[in-house]
Amino acid sequence: MALPPTLLIRTAKTIWTTLWRMMMSQMAPSDRTGAYQRPNSGFCDRIPSEKFPATAQRYRLIVGMGCPWAHRTLIVRALKGLDTIIPITVVSPSGDEGCWVFDHPSAIESLNCRTMPQFYAKAQPGYQGRATVPVLWDSQTNTIINNESAEIIEILNNAFNDWATQPELDLYPAKLQGDINVWNERIYATVNNGVYRCGFAQTQVAYEAACNEVFETLDVIDDTLASQRYLCGNRLTLADVRLFTTLIRFDVAYYGLFKCNRRRIADYEHLSGYVRDIYQLSNIAATCDVEAIKRDYFGNLFPLNPGGIIPVGPDLVALKAPHGREQL
Repeated sequence: MALPPTLLIRTAKTIWTTLWRMMMSQMAPSDRTGAYQRPNSGFCDRIPSEKFPATAQRYRLIVGMGCPWAHRTLIVRALKGLDTIIPITVVSPSGDEGCWVFDHPSAIESLNCRTMPQFYAKAQPGYQGRATVPVLWDSQTNTIINNESAEIIEILNNAFNDWATQPELDLYPAKLQGDINVWNERIYATVNNGVYRCGFAQTQVAYEAACNEVFETLDVIDDTLASQRYLCGNRLTLADVRLFTTLIRFDVAYYGLFKCNRRRIADYEHLSGYVRDIYQLSNIAATCDVEAIKRDYFGNLFPLNPGGIIPVGPDLVALKAPHGREQL
């Protein structure tokens, strides 16, 4: 005889909830309230330095095309014209293994690695931290220089101007650094990491607190962009780069998968035009792999999407529509 529906449902919910919490504790550690706590990055060396001088073709970026943190580095690399100076190696997430896997392991032949945990272990024996992207890697000493995207984009902005095709472009000018830092601090806490605090929240209270902060900040940014083209005035800065990589993923992944569904970016008058503006800058669209974004989020975050079904939308043709923000 079939089990009573009530017993079957309760049993299934208990088993799934237990497994879900076990998986989430590994993928997204939380505090006592169920709020997601992002671990710190582990490598923070800089270029140029005595150990790591600025040199063409010596350093490499390891990135995942769906990752917003890695996307920052690809954008700065593209804007500065460092494509031939800083080569890239692409990794993709494996839902079965729970880690990043090299698409073409031969690119890191000297280390003979297939996965990022293996790569980190070879670069620093005994390493116990997260094997994340992006990574700025020294091919001469087989050393991870830095794996904090906020620091890597500062390095790319100023360390390789002798070889950059756009050396005059300064995305972190001294006179705006105070304003940039203020925006970066708020946007990281409530938007960049805020969407993850929504998606990875393990209690209703933690989710609602994070969601409210996300949209409070988006409302403030939308109001700011009503009268100026970019966050710090009429020039693009690293603050815009850091915000853009979250916004380009918002309607695609965070709105549905992470439950950030109070509004879409497309519903904001000024934010939507701002996203189109940056997307249409030279070489930026080529860094935006929307199919990889959908595949990486929906296909690999099993605890959030157990069926692994990847949505066919949204339609991103609107990103190519006129933005009209030149007049600002």
